[in-house]
Amino acid sequence: MSFNHILYKRWKIALPLWTVICPVIGLIILGLAGSTDGGWFATLMGMTLIAVVLSAVHHAEVVAHKVGEPFGTLILALAITIIEVSLIVSMMLSKSAGGETLARDTVFAAIMLILTGIIGLALFIGGMKHKEQAYIKQGVSAALVTLTAISVLTLVLPNYTTTQPGPVYSNSQLIFVAVISLVLYGGFVAVQTGLHRDYFLPQETTGDHEDIHAAPPSRLTTIASLFLLLVSLVVVVLLSKKLSPTIESIVVNLGAPKSLVGIIIAAVILLPEGMAAIRAASRNRLQTSLNLALGSALASIGLTIPAVAIVCYFGGFEVTLGIDAKSSLLLLLSLFTIQLSFSAGRTNVLQGIVQLVILATYLFTTIIP
Repeated sequence: MSFNHILYKRWKIALPLWTVICPVIGLIILGLAGSTDGGWFATLMGMTLIAVVLSAVHHAEVVAHKVGEPFGTLILALAITIIEVSLIVSMMLSKSAGGETLARDTVFAAIMLILTGIIGLALFIGGMKHKEQAYIKQGVSAALVTLTAISVLTLVLPNYTTTQPGPVYSNSQLIFVAVISLVLYGGFVAVQTGLHRDYFLPQETTGDHEDIHAAPPSRLTTIASLFLLLVSLVVVVLLSKKLSPTIESIVVNLGAPKSLVGIIIAAVILLPEGMAAIRAASRNRLQTSLNLALGSALASIGLTIPAVAIVCYFGGFEVTLGIDAKSSLLLLLSLFTIQLSFSAGRTNVLQGIVQLVILATYLFTTIIP
């Protein structure tokens, strides 16, 4: 790819100009959000949001190409999760309506969208394009066993404890769950980046070799992409927050439950990593796709719950973590079918169809419970 803009001519920053301009436009739109109102401006914010998401995907791929797997996918997962945690905590501290269930709803929506939506689309598109796709079973198994344990302990177990009635942990139970969440996620990261890094390295495929063997970006290009990635993620979250009242009013006017708002916001926040994962699968790089998706799910729950626990403990807030019976069933079904899908060493289009059907069921029963 050739570049003719001033950034390349002066500093050899090899980035498409639109990926630099879009985050800047996003910041300008955010600056105008307080003084401008109307349906046209909400539409403009929505269009800007999509453009910034596409920019974030590009910068994430640049950084991932420079640092290599699995560190590249880990960077994107951590960056998005840290901003997600900041958004949840800020809304809890502002004591907004529904703050006690915000962490639960956001984490549960993120896990379901990743397991059934992102992975489902990745398997479906990859299966349609390449028939079968290979991955490293040990790496996927390590991620899934960790995700299963941490999901059940944080989202299902609170419904069955008796120290405090309802789907709520007591303070000591909440701190305990926060610690074991960090232990589980920390153990996974140690395995992924050190002890068994080879379990997560993408295999050579007959797919898009040009992308795999292209020369890595320069140091200055990587630094610029990392900075613009962080800016883009901040803009995505803040624009999502600005758009949430508009989305909520639309949902209410449609007669749908307010929990749908959390799903919409979670979907927007997950767009950068979701698009990167689906794009990797379409290029026959399923291992990279799964590293992104499963790593993001683990980071989302493994870092969000401890952060929320700390805020609740020192701020005196109460947080509801337990999901209802219907949600518990869908969560366990998603985890069970994912485990079966990745038990053979190769995937096909049918496994993607199954996950997408569960996604459709999740969304349908959210709107019509």
